[in-house]
Amino acid sequence: MHPTGSPASSPWRQRALVPVLVSLCMLVAIISSLGAPLIPTIAAVDHVSVSDAQWSLTVTMLVGAVATPTMGRLGDGPHRKKVILTGLGVVMAGSLLAALPLGFACLIVGRALQGVGMGLVPLAIATARDSVPPRRARSALSTLSLTTAAGVGIGYPVTGLLAQTLGMYAGFWFAVSATVLAFVAAALVLPKTPQRPAHPMDVPGALLLAFGMGGLLFALTEGENWGWGSPRLLVLGTVSLLVLLGWALHGLRTAHPLVDLRLIRDRTVFAAHLTTMMGGIGMYLLISLVTRYVQTPSSAGYGLGASVVVTGLILVPFSVGSLAAGRVVRILVRTQTPVRLLPVSCLLSLAALLTFVFAHGHLWQIFVTMALAGLGVGMNFAVTPGLVVASVPAHETGSAMSFNQVVKYIGYSAGSALSAVILQAAASPGQGFPPESGYRTAGLTGCAVWAATAVTGYVLIRTGLRSGTRVRDTHPAAADVGAESEGLVPGAGTPR
Repeated sequence: MHPTGSPASSPWRQRALVPVLVSLCMLVAIISSLGAPLIPTIAAVDHVSVSDAQWSLTVTMLVGAVATPTMGRLGDGPHRKKVILTGLGVVMAGSLLAALPLGFACLIVGRALQGVGMGLVPLAIATARDSVPPRRARSALSTLSLTTAAGVGIGYPVTGLLAQTLGMYAGFWFAVSATVLAFVAAALVLPKTPQRPAHPMDVPGALLLAFGMGGLLFALTEGENWGWGSPRLLVLGTVSLLVLLGWALHGLRTAHPLVDLRLIRDRTVFAAHLTTMMGGIGMYLLISLVTRYVQTPSSAGYGLGASVVVTGLILVPFSVGSLAAGRVVRILVRTQTPVRLLPVSCLLSLAALLTFVFAHGHLWQIFVTMALAGLGVGMNFAVTPGLVVASVPAHETGSAMSFNQVVKYIGYSAGSALSAVILQAAASPGQGFPPESGYRTAGLTGCAVWAATAVTGYVLIRTGLRSGTRVRDTHPAAADVGAESEGLVPGAGTPR
């Protein structure tokens, strides 16, 4: 039995629904690609330091981390389509503001507004769960979860090429065009949201999460500039963690919290969130290392001296690998359980890091590394959303997937920060570039992260499936999840 979502009202809308949802996720990849590759260009055009230009990436992640769970909770009510269209409208305004040559301050405000778009992915997944026919639901969920990762390999080189040939603002005009198209398509195709009771917004929870998550991500992104042992960084990190603890306690005592943390008591859901975060750490640790390594001039004694465009092209094999992994998972899930697929994905990512550690002197070796990483990360991100969707009640899908997206952002920031910490520790005072040995140390650290992810995910999911799901005992509505009837989680329910 499929969830009680309202399907698209006509055949052409049914056929167009998944492509439109994919376009929403692809827009998130485009927003992400306007950050890191353009930082040096923004610094030069707007006459600011590279450290200040880094805010064009930081502010988007900060706003996204706060907007994602808020939009997810609003989208679990009766107004999901309105929430999506409003989010697209904000992204459109932000893209337009950033595309106009109005100065650095307006660019940062525009990038902040673009951060609202980061909350579109869980809403797209929740829409797919409610409205995509059961026979296509599994494929749709894995495709949506992979699109943001795979889209990086498209967005980065396109952004780099536009910036190099047409100037920095061309990339933002590209985002304006993509947002307009996504808005029109969503307005025409997205179905009405299933009739569900509207719960009051958890404003205190949203504020606590905003300050706690914002402070934590700010500390992670500014650590290299402030110094990882600086008092202000330690104070900010400690206060942020205490605020997040207060948010968690508040959520456990609230009838309708922003994110229902009680769902995490299910070991399968907890495993999915934990492996998503650890996978994000491993993914961005590798991407940060590779992009920094290939742009290092050969005069440093290593490095490939690649341009921004070539650096973006390095992520194309990553995207191809991610898409291939999605197709492989859709085939393997018919005969294999997630408890087996998840460790395989981690081992592929571990192999990618080992390849980088021992073979990184030529561009083709970097391509092989990124292709392996794409396979591993793609398989990981294709499996974990299905575990969450199949283990929570239908009315909590948007909130649960929003939290999954937030822990992914934490993993991304932590992975990037971890690479910076290791390389900084390996460098001597006054040394322009870290020694090559620092990259090896960071790569081996990433191997340890992926090995821990494999073991942790295997143990938690296996014990969770053996013990059954506590969530369904508490929330009978979860029995209607279409993903269960398709066997995304073995033993999670029987076809009806």
